[in-house]
Amino acid sequence: MILKKPYEKITHRDLDILNILWNAGKPMTASEIVATGNGLTTNTVQAVLRKLLKQKWIEIADIVYSGTVLCRSYRPAMTARDFALTQLADEFKQLQEEVTTSSLVATLLDNEPDAQKRAKEIQQLEQLLADYKKNRL
Repeated sequence: MILKKPYEKITHRDLDILNILWNAGKPMTASEIVATGNGLTTNTVQAVLRKLLKQKWIEIADIVYSGTVLCRSYRPAMTARDFALTQLADEFKQLQEEVTTSSLVATLLDNEPDAQKRAKEIQQLEQLLADYKKNRL
């Protein structure tokens, strides 16, 4: 099996800043992100914000005053849940020659220790597949 490297990998710093923005619940400026006290420097935050903007993981929310200076405020472009699903789907695309969707789902179900939860997941999957067949095929 040959694993392909994803085009753009997320780093720990990227996730640090995304988590700060998700947890803030409001747009933040670069200086506000630095002020959270997570050991981030202004230069690091600004570089990561540029990368996150380029990847469309965040967006500019507004232009606001920080003291007497105008600056950008940023917000996540998607929820943490949607981001995680996107990352999972991107990783899965790298493995699709070796791993099928059905084998992935079966493995996930096999790894659920709670039989009741597993049965509920199967029921939800059956409904999802029925809706998918009805609306998309």
